[in-house]
Amino acid sequence: MAISEAEAVVMDVLWRSAPRSAEEILGEVGPAQNWQEGTVKSLLNRLLRKKAIHAEREGRRYLYTPLLKREQYVQQESKGLLDRLFGGRVAPLVAHFSEQRKLSKKDIAELRKLLEELDHDAH
Repeated sequence: MAISEAEAVVMDVLWRSAPRSAEEILGEVGPAQNWQEGTVKSLLNRLLRKKAIHAEREGRRYLYTPLLKREQYVQQESKGLLDRLFGGRVAPLVAHFSEQRKLSKKDIAELRKLLEELDHDAH
């Protein structure tokens, strides 16, 4: 299930705190995104069709809760990025970032630690 950038903004609100009404979501992201109520409701309907969220009626309004977990979304997006730009390989991604932005000593230390853990787990 592909989530657009705009849909991800709505999902981020729900991942932080749910259930939320359309009005609450609009209040949180509307001003920064320059969105009106119709935009938020359209995005919510798209997310409902994708089964990324669930709606439950409460009186005259609906409360929305995420079904798609943030970790699942991050995994999908990460895999898509790796596949599209780096042939599914992590090493060229890291090389790209090291060439474009100097990695800090802290970044390098974290990468070393991660590689050591991966190497240890492989044995």
